[in-house]
Amino acid sequence: MDFSVLKWVIFASIVLILLLLDLGVFNKTDHEIQVKESLYLSGFYVAIGLLFGGWIWYSMGLTSAQLYLTGYLIEKTLALDNIFVISLIFSYLSIPRIYQHRVLFWGILGVIVFRGIMIYLGAKIVSEFEWVLYIFAALLILTGIKMLFISEHKTNMQDNRALKFLQRHLRVTKELHGHDFFVVTKENNKTLIWCTPLFIALAMVEIADLIFAIDSVPAIFTITTDPYLVYTSNIFSILGLRALYFALAAILHRFVYLKYALSIVLIFIGSKVFIADWFGWVKFPAWASLSITFGLIAAGIIFSLYKTRGQAR
Repeated sequence: MDFSVLKWVIFASIVLILLLLDLGVFNKTDHEIQVKESLYLSGFYVAIGLLFGGWIWYSMGLTSAQLYLTGYLIEKTLALDNIFVISLIFSYLSIPRIYQHRVLFWGILGVIVFRGIMIYLGAKIVSEFEWVLYIFAALLILTGIKMLFISEHKTNMQDNRALKFLQRHLRVTKELHGHDFFVVTKENNKTLIWCTPLFIALAMVEIADLIFAIDSVPAIFTITTDPYLVYTSNIFSILGLRALYFALAAILHRFVYLKYALSIVLIFIGSKVFIADWFGWVKFPAWASLSITFGLIAAGIIFSLYKTRGQAR
């Protein structure tokens, strides 16, 4: 089998096995995922992601592995904001913890599909119009600068347009019906399909991920234009972070300074595209991108935990 096909088969097989383990072994029945279980699952997914990076090193070379890990780190850090929004969605729609994993599991299937479509289209556009990378880079710089001046989240679910649209155009039950996304009723000899609040939560999680993908996908394309590295780093980082949600949502307030480190990372990633041209470099070294990205994110995490030690939730 051609290696270009084999590497996709290997990746798809690993993801399929992980999803089957999640649904058939780790979470066969609905239950509240506690912090300890969340940390164990997250550690498992991180180990798989890093082992996959080791396989990329073995099969595609050190530079490809460094690019994969850089994308992995950036996507994982960017997704912290996604966790904040997901927690707001669950809270506003009163989704019990016992059913939250079900929403996140089916949500990841949507992420796999939608991210794949976005990355495929992005790769096609970049291959035809290489100058689009400069637009991606400029957007990252503007996003990074904007993040530096945003003091806090101001998301208001009550005024969310997507949520209002769904509630206005779908038949939505007032109460949950166990872990079902849909229920069927009969009225005047007509069969009606109703969406439950659990489905609305799933739809909102998917919409939130699409919005966040607008930042994360261009960010990785400015690191590497290899669709395989872009897609695999995206999916493995999201798989692990969804597992960590139940532990991280409780302490997310302690990462208040991490966004400043992330904003600098985005400015750096965007700027290096222009710097490479200004100084006549063929490409910014992969090891340098990885080292600087890791250093900034680690510094942001350590400083945040230090400054918020002993802080009440």
